[in-house]
Amino acid sequence: MLFLHGVDFTHETAATPLFENVDLALAAGWTGVVGANGAGKTTLLRLAVAELSPRAGTIQVPGTAVYCPQRTDHQPTRLSELVSATDADARRTCGRLGVGADWPGRWETLSHGERKRAQIAVALWQAPDVLAIDEPTNHLDSEARDWLAQALHTYAGIGLLVSHDRELLDELCGQCLFLDPPSVVLRPGGYTDAARQAEGERRAAAREHRQAKSVRKKLEHEAHRRRAEASRADRKRSKRGIAPRDHDAKDKIDRARATGKDAVAGKLLRQIDGRLQQAREREAQKSIRREHELGIWLPGSRSQRNVLVRAPAGKLPLSAGRWLHYPALAILPTDRIALTGPNGAGKSTLVRHLIGRVNVPAEHVTYVPQEIDIAATQEIIARTRALPRDKLGHMMMIVSRLNSRPERLLESDLPSPGELRKMLLALEITQEPHLIVMDEPTNHMDLPSIECLERALADCPCAMLLVSHDRRFLEKLTDKEWRLARGDAQHRGYQLHEH
Repeated sequence: MLFLHGVDFTHETAATPLFENVDLALAAGWTGVVGANGAGKTTLLRLAVAELSPRAGTIQVPGTAVYCPQRTDHQPTRLSELVSATDADARRTCGRLGVGADWPGRWETLSHGERKRAQIAVALWQAPDVLAIDEPTNHLDSEARDWLAQALHTYAGIGLLVSHDRELLDELCGQCLFLDPPSVVLRPGGYTDAARQAEGERRAAAREHRQAKSVRKKLEHEAHRRRAEASRADRKRSKRGIAPRDHDAKDKIDRARATGKDAVAGKLLRQIDGRLQQAREREAQKSIRREHELGIWLPGSRSQRNVLVRAPAGKLPLSAGRWLHYPALAILPTDRIALTGPNGAGKSTLVRHLIGRVNVPAEHVTYVPQEIDIAATQEIIARTRALPRDKLGHMMMIVSRLNSRPERLLESDLPSPGELRKMLLALEITQEPHLIVMDEPTNHMDLPSIECLERALADCPCAMLLVSHDRRFLEKLTDKEWRLARGDAQHRGYQLHEH
C-alpha cells in the first residue's frame, strides 16, 4: 500500500496551500489522477514517488518508485541498458512498445511519440512498486497508444496515471483521484463513472446551496418586517414629544412597559436575527466553487467564399524516400474534417501544405501547432500584452471559459504547455477566424479543459480541420475524415483516403 497521512503541500512562491490534510491509501492497480491545469496533478505524482517532500504529514512508499514526466526532452538514464539487455523481460518490453536498439544513439532524431514509448519502456522494465506516469499518450498514434495500453495492463504494482485520454483512464483505472485544491477526493470507477458521480455530487451541492440561499432570503425579508414593527413599538414606548403635564399618556406608557406587551416585537426580532445568522452559516457551509461557463463564443462569421482551401492531387516528400500521396482536396466553409493516421504518415506535413493554399486572408486562419517552442511562446506572450484593452478583455474571457485563470496567464513568463495552447487559441479567435486548424489539440490539456473545448467548438460557425488521435474528441466534433494509411506497391509511403 501507498499511504499519505495528513499531507500538506504549498509551493514556495504560492500564497495558498495546494494540498491540505490529504489522507490516502492506494493498493495495487491503476488510479487515475484528474484535475484542471495547476490543480497539482504532477505535484501529487512527485510526492507519491518521494521526489518532493510534504510540508506536513508523512508519505509511506512501499519499496521502489519511478516517475515518468510529461516532457520527453531528456533520454531516460537506463535506456541504453534496456536495449542492450538480453533477458526475456527486456526483450518483451521493447517488443511491446516498439523500442529500437539504435534509439539511445539517435535520441535527438526520435519523434516525441517514440521518446514517450522509450520512457515508458524503461519504467516498466524496472518493475517498480510504485509507478507514476504523466500524460503517456501525448504524441502517440492509435497503434502506439494501443501498444501502450497493453503494456500498462501488465503492470502489477501501484500505478498513478495522469492522462487526458478518457478511454485509457476507463480501460485501466479502478478509481480516480479528483484534485480541486486544497482537497483531494477519491471516487470509484474509471473516468466516465467517476466523473458522473462527481457531477451528481456537484448538482446535489448546488441544489442544497440554492435551498439554503432561498431560506436566507426569506428570513432576511421577515427580519426587515419585524425590524419595522419593533421600531414602531419603540416609538410607542417613548415619552419623547409628550407634554410635561400629560400624566395620563405617561402612565399608559409605563403600564405598557411593565406588562411587556410592547416589547414583543423586539423579542421576535431578536429571535429572527438568530435564525438568520444560522441560515447564513448554513449557506456558507453549502457554498460551491464557481463553475467556469462552458463553451466559448466564436465571433468570426462564416466565410462568404465557396471554397476556403483547394489543393490538386499530388504527393509530398516524407523521410527515407517515402511519399504522401493525396487526391484533389478542398475545404468548404462548413466542413468539420478529422485528419487521422499513424505517426510519421505526414499529417503535419499535409497541414502545412494546405495552410499554404488557403483562399482567405491570413488573419482569418487560426492555426494551433502540435508543439510550441520557447521563441514562439515569447512571441505569443508579447502579442497578448500588446493587445488593446477591449481585445485583451475578450481574449481573457475566452481563456476563462477554457478553464484557466486569465490573471495567472498574464503574470506568467512561461505558461504550461496546456495553458499556452489555450492562450494561442484565444488570441487567434479574436481575429474572427474562417478556418480553425489544430494539430493534436488535446495534447497537454487537462480533462475539464478538453470538455470545455469540445463544447466550444461544437458551436463553431467556421470550418475546422482537426488532427488528433483522441477518438472521442473527433467523434464529437467532425463529420468527415481524411485518413492516412500505408500505400500500396505503386504508392510507396502513405495514401490519403476520404471517408
